[in-house]
Amino acid sequence: MRPLRLLAAVTGSPRLLAAAPRTGTAPVHVAPDSLSGAGGTAPAPGRPSSRTRLRAWAELLRVSALFTVPGDALAGAAATGRRPGRGTALAVGASLCLYEAGMALNDWADREEDAVDRPHRPIPSGRVAPGAALAAAGALTAAGLALAARAGRPALAVASGLAATVWAYDLRLKHTRLGPAAMASARALDLLLGATATAGAASAAPGPAGTHAAPGPAGAHPPSAALPAALALGAHTYAVTAVSRHEVQGGSTAAPLAALAGVAGLGAAALRGRPAHGEPSPAPATGTLLLPAFVTAYLRTAAVPLLHAVLNPSPPLTRRAVGGGIRAMIPLQATLAARAGSPLVGLAAMGLVPLARALSRKVSPT
Repeated sequence: MRPLRLLAAVTGSPRLLAAAPRTGTAPVHVAPDSLSGAGGTAPAPGRPSSRTRLRAWAELLRVSALFTVPGDALAGAAATGRRPGRGTALAVGASLCLYEAGMALNDWADREEDAVDRPHRPIPSGRVAPGAALAAAGALTAAGLALAARAGRPALAVASGLAATVWAYDLRLKHTRLGPAAMASARALDLLLGATATAGAASAAPGPAGTHAAPGPAGAHPPSAALPAALALGAHTYAVTAVSRHEVQGGSTAAPLAALAGVAGLGAAALRGRPAHGEPSPAPATGTLLLPAFVTAYLRTAAVPLLHAVLNPSPPLTRRAVGGGIRAMIPLQATLAARAGSPLVGLAAMGLVPLARALSRKVSPT
């Protein structure tokens, strides 16, 4: 690179950039964190600052998408007709660990592909070592299973199936036709984990007169009652995953169009007069008010960017559609909770939307 061009790139001067002769070498972009550490002191060569390392791990783990996870357990708990409790909290913790394990493992498995298509990602850019990412995936998986085990053996069994699905997807199934189905299965199992852990912890609580099991509340259902909600969440996840396969190259109209039809179908099904077989009826007053609001938020978050991707299937709009589909999981979870008769639980899940939106501006969820 010629001296004038190098000076322009480092200083960021538009005038110098315009005046500098163009060569076949791309301009150098220097991140502010690489120029100085805390207090303006340059870090030692080869040792990035703590802030730089923290941001790299935040990108690797896609922390902005974390807020889409707790609603799985909340919707699962609502489907059993029980209030969220200790088991629900354990399910949330297990889900967060397993989700982050999948994120770290995903980038480890795709490190060679990302070196070509996404060289800015933490591993190919050298900001996170491949071995560290793989070790984090293993540690997070073990932590997730340990938390699920505290909610009972049935919850551990579901969490084990979820962990196996996550690892199979990242290491083997992602680039096959079974990839979207595997990702959909993982989300469905995550909701079932919330239902199983909530019911299991409730049944393990000491009951009256020294009995070993506390009686369930009136209208309580077994974890299998969460299956319709799990299938709905899985269908949404399948559609978003199918679109995500084109976020690098773009060019696909069929995938976002099919996803748009699926999102519209889920919204219409949530608003129909009677719940699906096995689902409890929603609360008559509060549910009637909040359910349409949740469905509207779901459609606005997912359908609008999908429509844009249909009209213009460019990589940026396709990535925006995928990001919208990920964030739309929160209002969908709220919808499922309200439909199951727990609109206030759905409202609690919707409280995560502002946090997810704010963090997604700093760290991409895709």
